[in-house]
Amino acid sequence: MTVTRSNPSAARISASEIAQLVKGELIGDGDVLVSGFSGIKEADKNELTFLSNLKYEPLLLDTRAGVILVPRQILCPGKTLIRVDNPSLSFTQVVNFLLKDAPDHRPKGIHPTAVISPGAKLARGVAVGAHTVIEDGAVIGEGSVLYANCYVGHGAHLGKNCLIYPQVVLREKVAVGDRVIIHSGTVIGSDGFGYLPVDGKHMKIPQVGTVVIEDDVEIGANVTIDRARFDKTIIGEGTKIDNLVQIAHNVIIGKYCLVVAQSGIAGSTKLGDHVILAAQTGLVGHLEIGDGAVVAAQSGVSKSIKAGEQVFGSPAHPMQTALRNNAHIQRLDKYVEMIKDLKKRIEELEKK
Repeated sequence: MTVTRSNPSAARISASEIAQLVKGELIGDGDVLVSGFSGIKEADKNELTFLSNLKYEPLLLDTRAGVILVPRQILCPGKTLIRVDNPSLSFTQVVNFLLKDAPDHRPKGIHPTAVISPGAKLARGVAVGAHTVIEDGAVIGEGSVLYANCYVGHGAHLGKNCLIYPQVVLREKVAVGDRVIIHSGTVIGSDGFGYLPVDGKHMKIPQVGTVVIEDDVEIGANVTIDRARFDKTIIGEGTKIDNLVQIAHNVIIGKYCLVVAQSGIAGSTKLGDHVILAAQTGLVGHLEIGDGAVVAAQSGVSKSIKAGEQVFGSPAHPMQTALRNNAHIQRLDKYVEMIKDLKKRIEELEKK
């Protein structure tokens, strides 16, 4: 069903139009207009917000938001609600709708200061920003956009409809699939960290492999993904990588994984599909992490993990074991007192 904005030039949309767009149930005034969106605490009467976690339900009473997307079971008299199955997803749909006609500030065409080798191949609709360098033999797919100050090395391949933000480096011979987003400061294809001890010195091991980034991957800012020693470092289709992540040589990450900020994966470790590494996790090299495994924040992983297993701690243990051990650690002072008391009693009994 087509939704028409009440005032497209002002990007305003009514509550009834939102309900139609997200296939939700409207409770309240369908004529309320919103022209923006914000968090539930910050929103004002002209903005849309959402509530997805029921523990924050009390915030409904105080929010000033004009329209609120909520789970199906929620009621709040006096508020204009739209009840949906997934408020966060519905909120995203409305935001995308409101932004679809927003000004597009991405580079257009080829900037005159860009340096592009005659031996590079740029498909139709490619945009290249100021001072970006594209070396000989590089291939840029149709509709891809490179912002200012990017570098694409010799023989690198960038797929269709990619978005490469400023100051990204794609080193020589790396391959990036279609619809990939790479944020500023990220380096793909730097040398793996490999050295041999020789006569008390560190001799560099040549890193002659490459990196393959599959379709629909998004990589955050200041991420480093090292090229393989011989073969490929691989980031699987649909995987999302947060800022400040280090991925070492010959690592293989499966499809639709999530790797959160400040995580580090050492060389030759392999992640299955749908693996989640929470923030500040560290994995040693040559491990196997099974499909659907979850590593909780600040965990240090030194052993392989089975499919579907959840681990936590440093060193990481199965979640229930780790939580139980942590609970005991929190009671160590009480245990010390108990041991002292027991020791005193034993000494008294021995004296008798």
